Amino acid sequence: MTQPLYTIADILSATGGTTDLAADTTINSISIDSRDLGPDALFVAIKGDRFDGHDFVDKALENGAAAALVHKGEGPGRIHVADALGGLRDIARAARARSRAIVVGVTGSVGKTTTKEAIRVVFEAAGETHASIKSFNNHWGVPLMLARFPEQAEFGVFEMGMSAPDEIRPLAQLVRPHIAVITTIAPAHLEAFGSLDGIARAKAEIFAGLEPGGTAVLNADHAQIGVLLDEANAAGVGRVVTYGEARGTDWQIVDIQAIGERSFAIIEHEGERHALVLNVPGRHMVANATAALAVAHIAGVEPAVALRALAGFGAQPGRGMRSRLGPEERPLLLTDESYNANTASMNAALEVFGGQAAPGGRKVVILGDMLELGPQSASLHASLAPAVNASGAERVYLVGPAMAGLAEALGAGRVAAHTQTAAEMAEIVLNDLAYGDAVMVKGSNGVGLAGVVEKIRQRFESN
Repeated sequence: MTQPLYTIADILSATGGTTDLAADTTINSISIDSRDLGPDALFVAIKGDRFDGHDFVDKALENGAAAALVHKGEGPGRIHVADALGGLRDIARAARARSRAIVVGVTGSVGKTTTKEAIRVVFEAAGETHASIKSFNNHWGVPLMLARFPEQAEFGVFEMGMSAPDEIRPLAQLVRPHIAVITTIAPAHLEAFGSLDGIARAKAEIFAGLEPGGTAVLNADHAQIGVLLDEANAAGVGRVVTYGEARGTDWQIVDIQAIGERSFAIIEHEGERHALVLNVPGRHMVANATAALAVAHIAGVEPAVALRALAGFGAQPGRGMRSRLGPEERPLLLTDESYNANTASMNAALEVFGGQAAPGGRKVVILGDMLELGPQSASLHASLAPAVNASGAERVYLVGPAMAGLAEALGAGRVAAHTQTAAEMAEIVLNDLAYGDAVMVKGSNGVGLAGVVEKIRQRFESN
């Protein structure tokens, strides 16, 4: 018999709530969306920026939820607590407390989700694994993912993000990872921190939740590695493992090659050389996979198992996923990088795109604003000009007011069109693109370029 995720008795014990529901009622899924309910669902009525979940409790119960966690409103099927989000955190703490799994926390300015996915793929080859979905990495996403943690899981992987100081610390203290990964430090949310060192110190808040005897796994290929090492020492981290192309790292990346849609690299560790093959191009992807190799080793997963799992690993939607749309002999090649952007990820994506050939047409880039960069925004956008030129892009489309900095740096005549919104850009590029073109779309999620990607896909995916 399959073990339930929780019973109502478990929920009441964790939250101190009250209900009219039977104590042995089972809960096998948890949701904050009344439209997306799993089996035997507990609907948690959290209040967000735009919606209050309490307005959808009746709909959730009508849609089959077994119970609703609420802090206001009356009616059957409700579990009453002082605060619904606080109750979700209480359930998350209970899930973590009962778990005997090896738990990994992942943060960083770039590559969090891809690295989390690489670790998930490796762990799934070794045992039952639970991992954050999408980018559920904020003040409600982390407790939601942790609350869904099955007691029998052998591995857990949780992503943690931030947009201001003191946001990662409470998340890390909730997750309590045995292994804390920091992918890299780059100008993301710079306006809230003032400097890259400030961003590094905020990412290092993950050490506050590291379990006693735990390990920090750090990318060494950035200027703030010294700040992270100092913060790890100050936090009493007992063991630090580094990875990257930098000399002297514990897991050193050497001899990277991209051939077609794949990456090849040699990873040196303690005198041994491991041949890494990935189903996606890019130095940054090799770095993300190397973090997964290091984590696997610390968790006791054999390198051969990890390498086999990573051989099938590819890019995720919005994070470098490539699609061939239309006729096989002359398709449109679409690279979807629409989920996030900062200078590090922009440069990495443009470098990868530079190695891609168009199948008979032109190379096209559609670039959107990098958000939350503060006073340095104009100069940071302008700094992308060399990478854009080196990418071989013949047509350059820019979206958003901050891209004016890049437009000026590229010079007159280099930009095919510059619009303020993604919706305006969609109509322009759809009339310009043709089969045989290779197009990359990248920008911060808030710019809305995912909509442009979807319209390109709809227009070109059929013959």
